[in-house]
Amino acid sequence: MSWKLQMLAATGGLLAGSLLAAPALAQKAGGVLKVHHQDSPASMSIHEEATYSTVVPMMGVYNNLVMYKQDEPQNSLQSIVPDLATGWSWSEDGTELSFKLRQGVKWHDGKPFTAADVKCTFDLLLGKATEKLRLNPRKAWYRNLEEVTTTGDDEAIFHLHRPQPALIALLASGYSPIYPCHVPPRELRSHPIGTGPFKFIEFKPNERITCPRQIEMSVFLPFRNVTVGWGRAAGGRGAPASRSARPAHDARTLEAAPVALPSGRRPARLVAGGPVAMEPKVRFNRRHRGRSSDRAAAAVPRVQPFPAT
Repeated sequence: MSWKLQMLAATGGLLAGSLLAAPALAQKAGGVLKVHHQDSPASMSIHEEATYSTVVPMMGVYNNLVMYKQDEPQNSLQSIVPDLATGWSWSEDGTELSFKLRQGVKWHDGKPFTAADVKCTFDLLLGKATEKLRLNPRKAWYRNLEEVTTTGDDEAIFHLHRPQPALIALLASGYSPIYPCHVPPRELRSHPIGTGPFKFIEFKPNERITCPRQIEMSVFLPFRNVTVGWGRAAGGRGAPASRSARPAHDARTLEAAPVALPSGRRPARLVAGGPVAMEPKVRFNRRHRGRSSDRAAAAVPRVQPFPAT
């Protein structure tokens, strides 16, 4: 057999082997996906918590009006797609942003989702609702928002003081879910009710959060099942915290666990990258003098405040 025939036979054998192995490598629906999470959240209320310790396990329970496209590697205005909304449009002067909403969507307790829920959510964030948020860490995001009005059950209109094209980017963030109008915010801290692909079941601090599949309540999203839990793990990293970080997998269960440190070791400050609408910070203790810390601090220029305009 010539060397050409030998090469052809070897190539054919490799190709046949890869084809035979393909079914064995295919992913199967079901099972448990374990994710190491950095923290046990203070509550389950995304709008009342300042960090993504709550966003990561809870954004699969809720939906936004819009979200970042799941398979885009970089979030941008061009990668924003509808979620609870079917589409949006701006007024000519740029001060009104209208959303047409999906019909037939239900909250996990069976109540219908309507435009009133959108209005109630932003009335909470603007401090106009009868019920109040215990904390409102992103109130500054909506300083330019005058009010949200509704037209029937399927349209919500955002009225701005002045044009703000980037508002849509804030609404696509994982920090901007829509809350149910019929559930007081105090109840959402311990038992959130959303429209998302995963239904909240229980939260045991420092142990686990359980959220089984609720696909029938969110028929427009291709997700399966999730449980988020804390167990002892040898290592791992937390999940990214943009809206596009929702778990796109076929697992029946998702488990999240904090990183276990060796005995006697204190956790270091972790800095997470990604479009999270938060600025990472590095702080230097200039009172505690040390050779290595001095060199690091000297390498970083002191940031001056922006001049008043």
